[in-house]
Amino acid sequence: MATRWHVAENEADWLARALAFIRAAEAEALEARGQFHLVLAGGATPAKVYEALANEEHDWPRWQIWFGDERCLPADHPERNSRMVEAVWLKRQAIAGTNIHPVPAELGARAGAEAYARALSATGAFDLVLLGLGEDGHTASLFPGHDLGEDRDAPAALAVFDAPKPPAERVSLSARRLSDARRVLFLVAGAGKREAVAAWRRGAAMPAAAIRPAQDMDVVIDQSAFGERR
Repeated sequence: MATRWHVAENEADWLARALAFIRAAEAEALEARGQFHLVLAGGATPAKVYEALANEEHDWPRWQIWFGDERCLPADHPERNSRMVEAVWLKRQAIAGTNIHPVPAELGARAGAEAYARALSATGAFDLVLLGLGEDGHTASLFPGHDLGEDRDAPAALAVFDAPKPPAERVSLSARRLSDARRVLFLVAGAGKREAVAAWRRGAAMPAAAIRPAQDMDVVIDQSAFGERR
């Protein structure tokens, strides 16, 4: 498995590359299997992509929306990833509620993780997993020094009790389940990510590096996060 780095010339190019990647994954999935199973990332950087998707035309009824992680907050809390995605994208498109699968993190970390693992049990490999990157190298709610769920028998979803940023309790798909995907795309932007990106490219151990799909992995990244000129 190799990691392909796609360095954008500017913000418009970064967004265009990300959207083109999603369109290609959708077309491939719909032709081969009739549905498009997409895992969403939280955070401000992926939110830019969701806002743009809201203005595009897609075969929305055949999309199945999953989430890579969620904060253990009430279901209607504005800081939940599901609420952010709903506000900037999903409420503006014809995706049936039965096709949207939020993490029931309002149940608490352990019960929420167990429930989401059950919800995923009938779903095979994802068609596309979108992920972000934190300044400490974390992705989803997989943080340095924590159980990443890399083993072959790791559960699909992990209960997180001591996240280094609030709220401390979260639910995250495991590295093993996030890697069970036909395509994985990291969305990375901003100079604050530069040190994490440099460490990742050097082969340092970090949560982002624990995502290892069978196929090659892609990163759409802006110049300020990538650092060196290409």
